[in-house]
Amino acid sequence: MLPDILRGKAISRRGFVKAAGAAVFAPTIVPRSVFGQNAPSNRVNLAIIGCGNQSRADLPGMLKQPDVQVIAVCDVNRGSHGYARPEHFLGREPAQQKVNEHYAAQTRSGSYKGCDIYTDFREVLARPDVDAVMVILPDHWHALATVMACEAGKDVYCQKPLSLTIHDGQQMVAAVRKHNRILQTGSQYRSNPLVRRMCELVRNGRIGEVKKAIAIINDSGAGPAPGWKPMPVPEGFDYHTWLGPAPDAPYHIDRCLYRFRFHLDYSGGQVTNTGAHAVDIVQWGLGTDGTGPVEFEELGSQWPQPGSLYTTAMKTHFRAKYANGIEFECETRDPGFGARFEGTEGWIQFSSGKLQASSDTILNATLGADEQRLPVSANHYRNFIDSVKSREEPISPVEIGHRTVSICHAGNIAMRLKRKLQWNPEAERFVGDDEANGMLQRPYRGPWKIG
Repeated sequence: MLPDILRGKAISRRGFVKAAGAAVFAPTIVPRSVFGQNAPSNRVNLAIIGCGNQSRADLPGMLKQPDVQVIAVCDVNRGSHGYARPEHFLGREPAQQKVNEHYAAQTRSGSYKGCDIYTDFREVLARPDVDAVMVILPDHWHALATVMACEAGKDVYCQKPLSLTIHDGQQMVAAVRKHNRILQTGSQYRSNPLVRRMCELVRNGRIGEVKKAIAIINDSGAGPAPGWKPMPVPEGFDYHTWLGPAPDAPYHIDRCLYRFRFHLDYSGGQVTNTGAHAVDIVQWGLGTDGTGPVEFEELGSQWPQPGSLYTTAMKTHFRAKYANGIEFECETRDPGFGARFEGTEGWIQFSSGKLQASSDTILNATLGADEQRLPVSANHYRNFIDSVKSREEPISPVEIGHRTVSICHAGNIAMRLKRKLQWNPEAERFVGDDEANGMLQRPYRGPWKIG
């Protein structure tokens, strides 16, 4: 019989240790030459859960860390094209090959086969030699995988957006704190020096009193039009497991892989995609990581035609207001991604990888030694590994990731309901609106459950 953790049941830490001890795992023997001075006792054994589009950045980013050993990769897709770009061939077997080739290049023999491969992430979590995991799954899997990883004693790097719903995010926060784990949200712009400088300039009054902040996000298409036809499930793709807790639905390539983000059952469209980054920058610049706006209203979003395959907004526009009177807008506009702050003395904006301001005086301002400075992270992956070792909080811990995506979720709800909503950021509920509060959580398809 499988242990509880492999049957989707909750399991205590004591129960996990007992279950793990009953299992037999073959140790991976790694030549000392592969890791140089990074002895096994100093290494972080890492598993990659999800080998799709974002793994193209996350996997190499971790392989570059000299004190990290990637010992396992996991994905329901054996390997295929069909991700963000047609030429991208991704999945568990391509990821395993990349890992083995990376370590093989560092051995005298030029050979290495120490990276194991899995379809079910629960088997990864049952391995006692895995210290930490990267959750690079579609959004509807983030909470389950993170909570179960915490229960299994693993630290977690979870890609943004942190959760599919506000309720899921609350469960993730609770699990991280209950089991004393490290969680880094994949909001990597907190490790961008230009973004950090902009936020420091805003916090230190270089644009005067802040009046407005804007999250600039991308648009998206409508996808296959009404009348679209289901497709056969490709060989090597476990579609049933991919759906997991989401409602049953016929397979279509534009439902999965990269384009899952344009379906409300799995994601929140560009609001939770590029918006999760832009909103996070706004939160950092305003110093509101521990709270959020108190009001949301839709300003003119555009949605796919009923019956289209995609169900998320094609163009976004909602407004929010903080308790201190600062207005916030999230809007689809050129240049496609960024964040902007407007104050009584000027404006400053990060977009297209550049920092711009209304004057050189703002852009080139010098900060004094006694002025407010923000935490420094030169590399988001390195910051996570350092936190795993030190047990100190990373630059984007679970509470921050949860607060950021909560704004995205509340904005989506306001756009869907097309009315102004009052939000209580302390209770994390809408004020006097049962319909809106009913959208803070999604039912899970059995046997999966959380919280």
